[in-house]
Amino acid sequence: MSAVTRIDHIMQSVREHIAARTYPPGTRLPSIRAQAQAAGVSVSTIVEAYDRLAAEGLIQARAGSGFYVTAPLAPLNLAALDPALERDIDPLWISRQSLEANADVLMPGCGWLPSDWMYDQGVRRGLRKAARSHSSDLTDYGSPLGLEALRQRLARRLVLSEIDAAPHQIMLTDSGTQAIDLLCRFFLEPGDTVLVDDPCYFNFHALLRAHRAKVVGVPYTHQGPDLAAFEAALQEHKPRLYITNSGIHNPTGARLSAMTAHSVLAMAQRADLYIIEDDIFGDLETRPATRLAALDGLSRVVQIGSFSKTLSASLRCGYIAAQTAWIESLVDLRTATSFSSNRLSAQILNSALSDSGYRKHLERVRYRLSKAMDHSLTQLERLGLTPWLHPREGMFLWSRLPAGHDALSLARACLPQGVVLAPGPVFSQAPDAKQFLRFNAAQCTDKRVFSVLKRALDKELSA
Repeated sequence: MSAVTRIDHIMQSVREHIAARTYPPGTRLPSIRAQAQAAGVSVSTIVEAYDRLAAEGLIQARAGSGFYVTAPLAPLNLAALDPALERDIDPLWISRQSLEANADVLMPGCGWLPSDWMYDQGVRRGLRKAARSHSSDLTDYGSPLGLEALRQRLARRLVLSEIDAAPHQIMLTDSGTQAIDLLCRFFLEPGDTVLVDDPCYFNFHALLRAHRAKVVGVPYTHQGPDLAAFEAALQEHKPRLYITNSGIHNPTGARLSAMTAHSVLAMAQRADLYIIEDDIFGDLETRPATRLAALDGLSRVVQIGSFSKTLSASLRCGYIAAQTAWIESLVDLRTATSFSSNRLSAQILNSALSDSGYRKHLERVRYRLSKAMDHSLTQLERLGLTPWLHPREGMFLWSRLPAGHDALSLARACLPQGVVLAPGPVFSQAPDAKQFLRFNAAQCTDKRVFSVLKRALDKELSA
């Protein structure tokens, strides 16, 4: 490598740190000798690189102290904050590819049901009913808490999970994602530590990075978070918040056990830890799992959810269930950030949930998922993939690749063939994450998924 190239390399590294906000204004750069040793270059190379960066106005030398960043704080770039993954397989890009994909693209790595599995008949009936309603329902802002009729319905549904939440303890949001965003604004300050499951839904990481939180993963087991690791994380990191699924876990398909739930809540009480429980897959359960919010009585646990996985993702309507005092503050946050609730979506959703067709729809979806899960397990095992768990319900299969294969390489190889995979490193930063892929059984009914995957596996093994 030439001297010029080495200088350029050092300069680009500093620029990337500034863009990712890991070097905010005022940050002292590593000393010239330390940087030279770390990069394996000469001291003169670092001197020249720092001098050029200073000439660009990005850093400034202070006599006897070193070099400091003077560039203004960079605009937030979530992709730059990700672990070092190629853009074509990082989590935000995978989501965008799945959302923008045409009908020919197969998406075994996405996190939702195929469109023809969703409850479009109920949505159509809701649309017709909304079209006949008073004109103010079609044109006016929604109330701060959201449509009362839907909140009453949600309160009755929560009782089925043994969660006692009055309608005034429920606030509608535009989605489950917005619910977490509002709660992060409510609970967190930049630099606060948040616990997440490892592996976990990758958008938890993206949202927390946007809020400038420190994320600490706790290994997830078949019964919930590893209790010894959970306790150790509480002691070492003093986290403010824990975000989890406790119905059907994403991406593993595991279920929280009652014993683990009681232990987690006891530790949370001692550590003054707050918990966000994402229950977005609850309607796919064939038997109710333990809910932290039920055991806790909405004291330090907040439950969120939506119907984007079972009814319609287009409606964009979710909810937060929490103690009354918190709801009051969250309503203020909601008003400040999006002004009002989505009145029309709430009406359509309430109408779709109110007829008996939704219950029958769920029965059909659960049956189809059971069949699709059996089919996917058989096909994956033929290719040498091993399920981390045989889920009894839900859509996800967290599967280990045969020895010698890499999930990132496979995802990259399958993408040009029209197959979007979800490699383990987007869900986890653990060293063995590259050995895993998450599959959505509902999106694996097309035989091309497995034929493309087989060719990629064979090609990688022969390379």
